[in-house]
Amino acid sequence: MSVNPMAYEAQFFGFTPQTCMLRIYIAFQDYLFEMMLVVESVILKKLDGFPGCKIGPFQIRKSTEKFLLFMKEHFDKLFSKMEEVLLQLVLNIPKNVLLPEDKVHEQYPYSKEQFQALQDEIHQLQKQYRAEASAGQALRAELEEQKAVRAELEKILQWFDGLENICREHGTGNFKESFAFLTRNSKKLQDVLKDVEEKSKKIKKHDQLL
Repeated sequence: MSVNPMAYEAQFFGFTPQTCMLRIYIAFQDYLFEMMLVVESVILKKLDGFPGCKIGPFQIRKSTEKFLLFMKEHFDKLFSKMEEVLLQLVLNIPKNVLLPEDKVHEQYPYSKEQFQALQDEIHQLQKQYRAEASAGQALRAELEEQKAVRAELEKILQWFDGLENICREHGTGNFKESFAFLTRNSKKLQDVLKDVEEKSKKIKKHDQLL
């Protein structure tokens, strides 16, 4: 069998020429073995018609195997020549022939150095793309954060609007007066809370003494 990988032929046929030749060889060999068995069975049937014949089945099998070995040796020699012819003239793609999918290489030839430079440029573009994608993701996260802050600011504005309405209901018109009104009421609430806490402590002490 040929040791040439014939990779370009395998690209065209979808299988290696050596694989094709191997299958042909196995098919011929199997057919040869089958024919020898048929010949052997015919000889044995013919011998049944000669009652006094001293040739037995063991001798027939031995002779069949010897003849099979002889045939196989000659077949291997003939097949070797046939394989050489088929691989050179039938299953071989000439060096000056390009497959349709490889025509682009003929139109746009590249040297090894140019191809390496192109590969480096591709890697650089991929790196730049990943960096831009990461930056875009960071920007999207920042926009989401800004949306959340804006929502909180809107809530605060709504709270101030509600506070202003409450202050107007109590006779305070502008924000400065509203804030002063809120501060006074907050101070009153703190005083009330402090008074409640002190009374609560006195009640607890009284309960403990009891």
